[in-house]
Amino acid sequence: MNPEELSAQLLAVIAPLAEARREGSAADLTASDLPLERPKNRDHGDWASNAALKLAKAVGANPREFAAEIAAGLEQVEGVASVEVAGPGFINIRLDAATAGSLAKTIVEAGAAFGANDSQRGNTINLEFVSANPTGPLHIGHTRWAALGDSLARLLLASGATLAREFYINDAGAQMERFGRSVVAAAAGQPTPEDGYAGAYIEELGRRVLVARPDLLELDPAEQVVVARDLAYEFQLGEIQASLEKFNVHFDVWFSERILHAAGSDGRPSLVDEAVDRLRVQGHVFDDEGAVWVRTTDFGDDKDRVIRRSNGEYTYFAADAAYYLNKGDRGFAHKIYLLGADHHGYVHRLKALAGSAGDDPEKDIEVLIGQLVSVNGARLSKRAGNIIEMDDLREWLGTDALRYSLARYPADSPLTLDPELLQKRTNDNPVFYVQYAHARTHNVARNAADAGVTRGEFAPETLTHETESALLGALQEFPRTVAFAADVREPHRVARYLEELASLYHRWYDNCRVVPLGDAPIESVHRTRLWLNDATGQVLRNGLDLLGVSAPERM
Repeated sequence: MNPEELSAQLLAVIAPLAEARREGSAADLTASDLPLERPKNRDHGDWASNAALKLAKAVGANPREFAAEIAAGLEQVEGVASVEVAGPGFINIRLDAATAGSLAKTIVEAGAAFGANDSQRGNTINLEFVSANPTGPLHIGHTRWAALGDSLARLLLASGATLAREFYINDAGAQMERFGRSVVAAAAGQPTPEDGYAGAYIEELGRRVLVARPDLLELDPAEQVVVARDLAYEFQLGEIQASLEKFNVHFDVWFSERILHAAGSDGRPSLVDEAVDRLRVQGHVFDDEGAVWVRTTDFGDDKDRVIRRSNGEYTYFAADAAYYLNKGDRGFAHKIYLLGADHHGYVHRLKALAGSAGDDPEKDIEVLIGQLVSVNGARLSKRAGNIIEMDDLREWLGTDALRYSLARYPADSPLTLDPELLQKRTNDNPVFYVQYAHARTHNVARNAADAGVTRGEFAPETLTHETESALLGALQEFPRTVAFAADVREPHRVARYLEELASLYHRWYDNCRVVPLGDAPIESVHRTRLWLNDATGQVLRNGLDLLGVSAPERM
């Protein structure tokens, strides 16, 4: 019996009791209004409910007396072993071993689908993250957002959302011209322009551009910059895409900012031009001293924003507006932006933009701000000179250790990684601890096969050891953990869950044998424990996959 089924049973008991006390008092009550929690103290049972405390006033009852009535009804439910009333009206529920143990078979049969839920079904989400300028390699900050963004995408998809992972390529504007001039200078063996980009990677791009266009330096200076810019941009973007794929991060959409500024082939204005007109229709655009403004203060921004200067030039805010509107045009009702610590000022700006576009700033857009991350002893990139590159980190610490560690903490907390710890093959290393638990489940299964223990029989009533009850309780929480982590946008909750599950599995392993000792006969309990072992391995594997981390079968 899973929590949803037990909540439904709880509702079936409570509804007539509430109706009998006060007519109509339970008319709008649903199972989702009756949440169940796992007691911290396992002596208090498998599940706990505060339903009596929550509903007592509405039905005109004493909470403890109402709890006693509910407990009496629940004791008649098949699969419930006992119900106790504690304190002012808490209800502690214990399931019988067969009911609790049946979960092991459910998990094994569900396989990779276990944990999937419908909590986000109906939500159409555009999740934008990383979005680095294509003028240099990805650095440590991008690495954190890549890990968190991709894990969040996996959680939302597992919870039923329709979602696209999107990378916004900032490939228009002054930085691209500086980039082009920097590459031309490198190709010509000249010093880096004063406002240009430096580093060995620029020299590499200069050499690659010369190979692709041997006549580069023979072109008109202005054309040199355009040719070098566009070729180097293509090469650098390719490196960014390769770095992310090696980090197990895939994007569904690579959106070029240039699209926003390009006029339509049929003579239509650009998306940026259209954005001004569309916002004006909503009534939040005004003109002042020749400039065009958006009255973003109507939606909590600290000041109104210029969208087009008096000289006719558009501001960055214009591209932001066009991009936001374009996401809606592509069918994404909900937009999530993952931005770095230096983008705090964008929160009110983007929310105000959503309001100016006619959307609900509190519902249709989320802006998640991440804090800085550092690594003890990390060296600056030899290629870029002033950053710690993603590729260097991945090659040094490994994709699994890096992704797990970055997803293990809330995005809004500063983070310093300990490379010595992350490279240890001990239980002190969280990712090793979880992966080792998974590998151990496969080792147990291999040993069981060698000993002739199979899953040919399933007798859940035999899973009576206290460590089995605790392990089953944790396994049952996985779908709710996934749904909650998706809802609050916090992948770290899955990582912490996996560590707790691994701990409970190791305790169970130390106390309960799947393979009998010596010449002792193979019994029903051994075969059933193999189901529980394999179920735990499946959940560990599913959870690691949500974090983009591998689940090795041997370690």
